[in-house]
Amino acid sequence: MTQANDQDELAKLETKIKDLKKATTNDTRSDEHFSTANMAWRMVIELVAGLGIGFGIGYGLDTIFGTTPILMVIFIMLGLAAGIKTMIATSKEIQEDVAGPPADE
Repeated sequence: MTQANDQDELAKLETKIKDLKKATTNDTRSDEHFSTANMAWRMVIELVAGLGIGFGIGYGLDTIFGTTPILMVIFIMLGLAAGIKTMIATSKEIQEDVAGPPADE
């Protein structure tokens, strides 16, 4: 008898778990907010990383060659361009995710 009661209780528990999972998956509004914030931070990090790498390369080359900070300025500009290019690619990726897959004609 106790085994039958345990199986009934287990079935009820599984039903409750399924209902709770359905309730939490329907509430994706907060998940969308965090996803958008993550994408924004990703874009900021991409820009800063481009600037940092450009600065590092330019400073290193200026130190090696003993030049004025002209190479640092040039590589910072190149890093900025690379960061912006990467940000644009990320924004296109976000737009594709929002638009969804193209409809078949």
